[in-house]
Amino acid sequence: MSDYWGFVESIKRKTGIDLSLYKEAQMKRRLTSLRDKRGFHSFEHYFKALMGDKRLLDEFLDRMTINVSEFFRNPGRWEVLDKKILPKLMENNKKLKIWSAACSTGEEPYTLAMLLKKKQQAADILATDLDEMILKRAKHGYYSERSLKGVPKEILQVNFTKDELGFQIKAELKKDIRFIKHNLLSESFEKGFDLIVCRNVMIYFTEEAKEVIYRKFSASLKTNGILFVGSTEQIFNPKKYKLVTEDTFFYRKMGT
Repeated sequence: MSDYWGFVESIKRKTGIDLSLYKEAQMKRRLTSLRDKRGFHSFEHYFKALMGDKRLLDEFLDRMTINVSEFFRNPGRWEVLDKKILPKLMENNKKLKIWSAACSTGEEPYTLAMLLKKKQQAADILATDLDEMILKRAKHGYYSERSLKGVPKEILQVNFTKDELGFQIKAELKKDIRFIKHNLLSESFEKGFDLIVCRNVMIYFTEEAKEVIYRKFSASLKTNGILFVGSTEQIFNPKKYKLVTEDTFFYRKMGT
């Protein structure tokens, strides 16, 4: 067994995280760079160091998970959600159940909360990620001006307070969001969602892992619930997962 695959097996035994489900070339390149940066010349020595140093372990988890996010990312798709998808979901629902999967630093669930607040629509929003440090940042809800470039001024003024360094999400926007650590690849999914948003994450998984996750997403949606995916993650055979195309990058759960 190679040094890298020995590392993969050791990480799985100790943390439950299965790196083999990620594309090997991308993950190996990312982790080799991090290992070398910290002065370790083998994955065996790097693993031993991770197990003895929480800061190194946190850094490893941060690098392994993909934390690229922003408010209203790909604004045209958010407009479709706002104008077409949400009104349909709201027709027969006093309260929507929504999941922001792999939520990173929180921009996505907060964007959802802003849209629902504007519509005066009650919702329970589950926001999950594998990385505990990232979830802490998401719960805190403090952002630099750069990460807010896509937020319309009127939404910014209503939902944030500004200080000399950045912007703080108002407490009222946080009240309907549950931030929870969750592993998409190995843990069970909650059921009964009206909307699941999982964007720009699946591209890092193998085809086999994607298939498992899409089946689990479908099982977690209510009939006519919607799965919203990223702009590079079109599902080419949605019926395989009991889904039909509702709009570009939006898929509706079929009835039984």
